[in-house]
Amino acid sequence: MTQTELCYLTIREAGHLLQSRQLSPVELTRAFLNRIEQLDAKLQSYITVLSDRAMSEARHAEAEILRGDYRGPLHGIPIALKDLYDTQGIRTTASSRVMANRVPSEDATTTARLAAAGSILLGKLAMHEFALGGPDPTCGFPLARNPWNLEYIPGGSSSGSGAAVAAGLCMGSLGSCTGGSIRGPASHCSIVGLKPTYGRVSRYGVVPLSWTLDHCGPMTWTVEDTAIMLQAIAGYDPKDPTSSRAPVPDYAASLIENVKGMTIGVPRHFFFADDPSIDRETQAVVETALKTLQEIGARVVEVKIPSLRYAGASQPVIMLSEAFAYHARNLRSKPEEFGDMVRARFRTGALFSSGEYLQAQRVRNVIKREFANVLQQVDLIASPTMSNPPAAFQGFDVMTTTRVPSFTGPYNLTGMPAISVPCGFNAKGLPIGLQLAGKPFDEPTVLRAAYTFQQHVRLFEKRPPV
Repeated sequence: MTQTELCYLTIREAGHLLQSRQLSPVELTRAFLNRIEQLDAKLQSYITVLSDRAMSEARHAEAEILRGDYRGPLHGIPIALKDLYDTQGIRTTASSRVMANRVPSEDATTTARLAAAGSILLGKLAMHEFALGGPDPTCGFPLARNPWNLEYIPGGSSSGSGAAVAAGLCMGSLGSCTGGSIRGPASHCSIVGLKPTYGRVSRYGVVPLSWTLDHCGPMTWTVEDTAIMLQAIAGYDPKDPTSSRAPVPDYAASLIENVKGMTIGVPRHFFFADDPSIDRETQAVVETALKTLQEIGARVVEVKIPSLRYAGASQPVIMLSEAFAYHARNLRSKPEEFGDMVRARFRTGALFSSGEYLQAQRVRNVIKREFANVLQQVDLIASPTMSNPPAAFQGFDVMTTTRVPSFTGPYNLTGMPAISVPCGFNAKGLPIGLQLAGKPFDEPTVLRAAYTFQQHVRLFEKRPPV
């Protein structure tokens, strides 16, 4: 295989070759490191590349596999982490000068679980500073580019994760998601991104933005690969008091190409509203995706979730209030080390009263109840992942995300599992994603529908022209 062919394998494909010893972890890892060296000066998806460590881990994985100690489908697989996942002995910056020299003394739980599964860590990936807002050049760290068109943003805040997975610079990554930071880059980069149920994956050792909204989840090229990574990181963690003791199912078993008998609800009043800030071409592409789901056996019905119109008001109050509480000391002692946009928005969190915060939480509970009622009649909720396609860097306003409706944020409020799966491109060749959300801890249904759609439209066969 050529270097490009190796780097364009899926985790599942590479896993079969590694297990059968037709492919060496050393050969695979070297291919990725070479590709990073060749392409990442343009993409800027990595903050830290761990070449020596990755090759050492690859040699160790090769020795284990050769002696018959195969750990599973992630053994020998090269991955990378958003740079807010703690890595023992390796700096974890959250893409901010505030943490530029921070070196954790232990791994995040997710980092440790991926290592235990045998994965190989290629490095730490670019992100928006402290996982907030849009790409801000004043943060002092590289701004990842969209591999479909380098003049456009890859989405955020898991920008490097989206870019690196799409461009074949790692086989999978972990993103974090407070208002859409996994699904947004997945949509903008034409990859798969899953925000699991709140509590499904430990957040211990992950730099927080908002304690009650943050989620950790996988970003990969295909739904199968997302299921593989989720399997490795899901489950109770005594170090994280918000993690759930709910049993972890076999996610691979949900990869059945069948949506017959499944009912999918669409709150058109919100996601397809006649709003000038919502892109019409995005709506049209997702309408086609909904018709495809009907054609392959799903029943698509319109549903009403009236309080969705308040999600855009309540989510920022909760997020910024909690963010300010975490960052208050540094905002007072070294404000100059924050980027301009993040500093301004975090300070906004200090302006909300306790009454406003509580009112936002009350609105959140109403939204959760309305979703729960609708999910008694339907299996999933479908929508566009993003209200607009990727924006160009030229002339980009870092406050743009505050001026357009968030189609991902409601699921951070509810804690429901939600996935973005590629569903098409606009006239400029920029990706568009379909979002599917399900009942709490029902990731298997979300994965099954996304997998079935993926197998039918087969957009994973098209890679960006990096």
